[in-house]
Amino acid sequence: MAELQSLDPTTPMFAQFKEETGPIVLANTFVVPKERTEAFLALFRRQAEFMRAQPGFVSSQLHKGTAGSQLLMNVAVWESTEALATAFGSPEFQRMAAEFPDDIVSYPHIFEQIDA
Repeated sequence: MAELQSLDPTTPMFAQFKEETGPIVLANTFVVPKERTEAFLALFRRQAEFMRAQPGFVSSQLHKGTAGSQLLMNVAVWESTEALATAFGSPEFQRMAAEFPDDIVSYPHIFEQIDA
């Protein structure tokens, strides 16, 4: 299973699940060794297909770092933290998440849009 780390150590994603808010954006940055990129993408696409079918899912985009970067970033919009937490906690999603190799690191964080 991929290692989960917090972008903000004072506010891990699981703590964010407790706040009832929405709509929200999940930004999840993955560090993927180059030799694992194709296998990662195959697993990620299966997960994304599952998530798209979940209640409260709005949209998702996957981005790749430039200049040979090992980073991939998923930006997903959900109607609420509750919808995301329910999908994330489902046994089917957890089974898929367990398939990711241990040398992949994931940095998920939940955001709300603000006016700038």
